[in-house]
Amino acid sequence: MVKTKSYGGNLKQPRVLLIGNSDGIGLAATKRFLTAEWEITGISRSESTISHKAYDHYSADVSSENFLPLINKVVQMQPPELCIYFVGIGALLDPLNMEDEPKIIDVNLTGMVRTASVVIPEMVRQGKGHFIGISSLADELISAEAPSYHASKAGFSNYLIGLAVALKPSGVYVTNLRFGFVDTKMAKGNARPFMMSVEKAVDHLEVCIRKRPVRYTAPKIAVPLVKFRKLMLRLNSC
Repeated sequence: MVKTKSYGGNLKQPRVLLIGNSDGIGLAATKRFLTAEWEITGISRSESTISHKAYDHYSADVSSENFLPLINKVVQMQPPELCIYFVGIGALLDPLNMEDEPKIIDVNLTGMVRTASVVIPEMVRQGKGHFIGISSLADELISAEAPSYHASKAGFSNYLIGLAVALKPSGVYVTNLRFGFVDTKMAKGNARPFMMSVEKAVDHLEVCIRKRPVRYTAPKIAVPLVKFRKLMLRLNSC
């Protein structure tokens, strides 16, 4: 469980903004943070199943026109000390119908940048804050089956790492949290090695909240497999 002392010393109830928290890792994190008596605002495309005195929820798609005005309003009302972007979609490529490809890039990558463009400046003005983006080990791979998903995660991870370096003198931390397969609706395909539960994923998220690394990968045992697959892809393309 997240403990008060693990986040900023005497900060008893950090204000948290969670984007895309109506299911999966985001929903599990919301429940755990509320148990720890954190004050949370959630924004997701779907309505929330959570009713709690310390929780406010707004419905908006990160790719819609009303997302930026909404997140601006939320941040101005209560600037968050912690913001986590959970949103992610994916689909297998259909060369005869590619209408989903721009949407995947927009939601996974541009939606995160939209969020950061509102949240980060306010954190910098406050001189503190932590922005976490949930990425994937897919960010290192080229995929013929789902090129838009892999490309979006590559851009996602690179943007966050660059942002972390740029913000280092400001007192604002940025973490790129990369997962392998997590037991959510996003876990597709027949082979899903080292699948972890959403609760285990939140355990790793808690580590990132405490230690605030620039990059964190879980499970670490999957890293050699990713490197091996990258090598095989390069050999096959020669």
